[in-house]
Amino acid sequence: MAPTKPSSAPVSAPASVPPSGPTPGPTPGPTPGPTLISSVRRALVLLEAVAEHGEVTAKRLSRETRLPLPTTYHLLRTLVHDGYLQRERGTFRLGPAVPRLSGRGPGTGAGGRLAEWLGVLRDELGAPVYYADLTDGEVRVVAVAESAEHRAVEEWADFRTTAHAHALGQCLLAQLSPEDRRAYLARRPVIRLTPRTVRDEEALLTRLAGVRRGAPVLEREEYVLGAVCAAVPITVGGVHSAVGFSLPADERARLAPTAERLRQRLERALATQAFTVLT
Repeated sequence: MAPTKPSSAPVSAPASVPPSGPTPGPTPGPTPGPTLISSVRRALVLLEAVAEHGEVTAKRLSRETRLPLPTTYHLLRTLVHDGYLQRERGTFRLGPAVPRLSGRGPGTGAGGRLAEWLGVLRDELGAPVYYADLTDGEVRVVAVAESAEHRAVEEWADFRTTAHAHALGQCLLAQLSPEDRRAYLARRPVIRLTPRTVRDEEALLTRLAGVRRGAPVLEREEYVLGAVCAAVPITVGGVHSAVGFSLPADERARLAPTAERLRQRLERALATQAFTVLT
């Protein structure tokens, strides 16, 4: 038997076997650093400086933080608008929104901001404070800020049906047109709650017609004996509302000056748009 000759056909090289394990990707470059927003950092620097001083002017803040004065004013206006600072007679101090940063505030929604604001007013005025509005043609007391030292008036007669007898209701009715006032009183007629309550509808309409625009409305023991009240109107975005307070009748001498103080306080708040917490 003849020996077998080796084949003259070329022999292919064995296929390359890929290494086991995942295929390595491209070599990663250096990890980019975090994106820092300079305006946020500047605002926080200002907040820290105000917290350190307690009360401080914009010029001093500008010097100490080395921020340009126009930038300082711009950031301060923003912080005041959002409630993180308050401006009083040219100086700045921490505002009612600051506790929310640590989770100690009563809430971050509109209701929480309203409660904070009314609490600030209660402490400043030394009296319980109320916020009311007109919703669907009805007087509605939305929130009350009281304390152990400053107790609110007990709602012994429904506030909604007795607007003619309390300062909040009279203040809201004064914001309406004469026609709308009569329409309201046709549904919610005047009734005597105390000997001092306005005697009838015509007497009430005459009183409301004499209320000056933006002026406080005072009420002395018309809703309940033993308490006097005042309210200041607010109209923001077409919403008729009012902020009021009450005092014991033996403190009636405080009623008018405290009402004027509240009016000025709300006027400043509206000028800085801080009162948008209510709308």
